[in-house]
Amino acid sequence: MANQEIFDKLRDAIVNQNVAGTAQLCKEALASGIPALDIITKGLSIGMKIVGDKFEAAEIFLPQIMMSGKAMSNAMEVLTPELEKNKKEGEEAGLAITFVAEGDIHDIGHRLVTTMLGANGFQIVDLGVDVLNENVVEEAAKHKGQKVLLVGSALMTTSMLGQKDLMDRLREENLRDSVKCMFGGAPVSDKWIAEIGADATAENAAEAAKVALEVMK
Repeated sequence: MANQEIFDKLRDAIVNQNVAGTAQLCKEALASGIPALDIITKGLSIGMKIVGDKFEAAEIFLPQIMMSGKAMSNAMEVLTPELEKNKKEGEEAGLAITFVAEGDIHDIGHRLVTTMLGANGFQIVDLGVDVLNENVVEEAAKHKGQKVLLVGSALMTTSMLGQKDLMDRLREENLRDSVKCMFGGAPVSDKWIAEIGADATAENAAEAAKVALEVMK
């Protein structure tokens, strides 16, 4: 089976909420010699992008996106050990504090980005979903003096607005200069990042890891 055919099957498994079959497809892809990173970026992530677009267009709803998320979780259980194997020993990009904005529980992209950051040398503090800005600021303050990257995600426009408040709070607490700030999610754009004075955004998890490394240089 050609690699592209495998990637297409992985994509479709996510889109079709194939919870039971996605992990098996990942095992078969690994056995055929496809790197874990390619399985994610060329198959699974494309499926998640389609799912996100369908959700934004109200073509699917929360139950469907949760099932796709479960399929993605099953896939990552298979792939994360492989990503860890390829992580360079002694490589340390910094500390990434990851979270989903207050009022938002959509954690599929968040979990994938967190995994990719860990595989690329970041020490991870995962605050989870529906996180208050004050908790993010408190966590950032604990690590003042370290190389810290805040990585927040929001799938909804309403939760995205909290990112501006977070930036304001960081400035008020004199923490802005000690952290880099990266935000993602369907409604987040380069224009929004510039407007709130953050540092970066990315289209997907694989790109997020590359951008994060650049931001932390």
